[in-house]
Amino acid sequence: MNKYFLIYLVLINLIGFIAFGIDKRKAKKHKRRVPEKRLIFIAIIGGSIGALLGMNVFHHKTLHKKFTIGIPLILILQIAIVIFLPQFLQRF
Repeated sequence: MNKYFLIYLVLINLIGFIAFGIDKRKAKKHKRRVPEKRLIFIAIIGGSIGALLGMNVFHHKTLHKKFTIGIPLILILQIAIVIFLPQFLQRF
């Protein structure tokens, strides 16, 4: 894998993890929250592992099906893309 891609994945997953932590802290303090769309977007653009870890570590969004089902599905799709896309592209 390209080293820049790996750096990107580490950073976006760190951002995802931190975003869930910030949102949990803001929820406890009844402050303005991180929008759910932003949390899901971070997962979609590669931060699904960080989002999933953030959900579990901070016990945040664990009762919302959008997150408990959606984030793992995003991760599974991303893994499938990483595995199968190169094989698919080699055929052309």
